Amino acid sequence: MPIANFSEKLAKYANLIIKTGVNLQPGQTVVLYISVTQQPLAHLIIKEAYAAGASDVIVKWQDTFSTRQFLQHAADARLENIPEYLVKEADYITAKKAARISVISEDPDAFAGIDPQRIAKNQTAMGKALNSVRKATQNNDLTWTVVAAADVAWAKKVFPALTEQEAVERLWEEIFKTCRINESDPIATWHEHDQKLRAKAQWLNQEQFSALHYTSAKTDLVIGLPKDHIWEGAGSYSAENIEFMANMPTEEVFTAADKNRINGYVTSTKPLSYAGNILEEIKFEFKGGKVVDISAKNGQTILEHLIKTDDGASSLGEVALVSDPSPISRSGITFYNTLFDENASNHLALGSAYPFSIKNGTNMTDEQLTQAGLNLSQVHVDFMMGSSDMNIDGIRADGSRVPIFRNGDWA
Repeated sequence: MPIANFSEKLAKYANLIIKTGVNLQPGQTVVLYISVTQQPLAHLIIKEAYAAGASDVIVKWQDTFSTRQFLQHAADARLENIPEYLVKEADYITAKKAARISVISEDPDAFAGIDPQRIAKNQTAMGKALNSVRKATQNNDLTWTVVAAADVAWAKKVFPALTEQEAVERLWEEIFKTCRINESDPIATWHEHDQKLRAKAQWLNQEQFSALHYTSAKTDLVIGLPKDHIWEGAGSYSAENIEFMANMPTEEVFTAADKNRINGYVTSTKPLSYAGNILEEIKFEFKGGKVVDISAKNGQTILEHLIKTDDGASSLGEVALVSDPSPISRSGITFYNTLFDENASNHLALGSAYPFSIKNGTNMTDEQLTQAGLNLSQVHVDFMMGSSDMNIDGIRADGSRVPIFRNGDWA
């Protein structure tokens, strides 16, 4: 059955993305990354951006078909040779402090069957070439948001028993529900949600635990936390002190790991969509902050390439706490999309930490961040490891423990 008032809800969604997602300021440039299949939403976002005073909107149309053809057929040398215009464009976006909007809608299996080495080569080269905009985003030098849109291949992956049209409509319903579009005033509702998560973050910031100890049937892991670490949730602040929502939906509070103090093992509890492939039943063993052993039911070769991207790819950058009874978890749906699945579950991220996760981190050099225990990498890949039987203890500097999570929820 078609969604009631779909056009009205899509317009409310576009408005929320501009007003709350990137909190667009008059005179700002907007960069919109969106699939060619999502033109109606793109047009609404463009309209809302100019209505809010955008100086210009740069649309970076994305097409999974053309990307797949490129990854399959381009010469090896071209995979690693990124055109100069893309580097200059990244530098331009950084200099402009443009508001970046990424709309995710692609098929989770988009690049299945392509040689993982070819994908890894191109991703590594792109990561280096677009380093300026990646660092500016991770540093919150500009405002940015990641949101979703329903597309046929993704919808059919999530709801295989439904027809294509029914699956797309059902996925849109879930996007609207989790992004609070069905509320009479989504912007006000997001503000309330922001305050609730901020209260959790403030408590954790006051405690300043030295480490976290995760235990469940599948995990026994101790993760150190850097001195003067900062927990955030839900909103973030740019260098200009503009609040924005980096992810919509979001149910997490997060900070950085101390890359030198990670020991034990952790097992994923949800599939991970990465590099156009689905990775399942991932298990990592850590010693002294580094992955020393990995296994996966599906995608082990891709994982092995991922952790060899650079020195930081084999350690953790982020720890995030999400209540197992969160709205996304309660839906019982596996979305095969990190934006949604990470907000159903406690998760960790391989690769880069966010510099704003420690006091004065955004003013530190890479060397200073490393000395403080923050992980540096050109990758940042979240994987879900929370469960209804997970307990988490905060360990103080004196060794005493405080329950943070019991049976998957805040203690």
